[in-house]
Amino acid sequence: MTTDLWILIAAVALQWTLIMVAATPRLLLNGIPWAVGNRHDDSVEVPRWADRAQRASNNLAENLPLFAIVVLVVHAVGAGNDTSALGAQIFLGGRLVHAAVFLAGVPVARTLSWAVSVGGIFVVASTLL
Repeated sequence: MTTDLWILIAAVALQWTLIMVAATPRLLLNGIPWAVGNRHDDSVEVPRWADRAQRASNNLAENLPLFAIVVLVVHAVGAGNDTSALGAQIFLGGRLVHAAVFLAGVPVARTLSWAVSVGGIFVVASTLL
């Protein structure tokens, strides 16, 4: 398996981690009946970092399909190389920093790390040209 595909798997693992980080405080505060119910009443206050974790998860959920499609197309046409591996590493590094600074509440660093991760997608895609 190529580096690009391994990093895609790692990005999926990051997505799952963010989902769990965001969900855990809600589960602990609302209880099991809430978790298995229809969640009509979601009025329990959660820490601000838990809301940021949810937004970080949502943001990765928006960007992960773009990264996945590019990586899979590059892999399917046999265009994977050191450049696509580097782009994938840039994407994952940017997303790891993005998650950390988003949870910490650092807005400018959050935006810059997002931009770095998007740049990584473009680096991977450049191997198709």
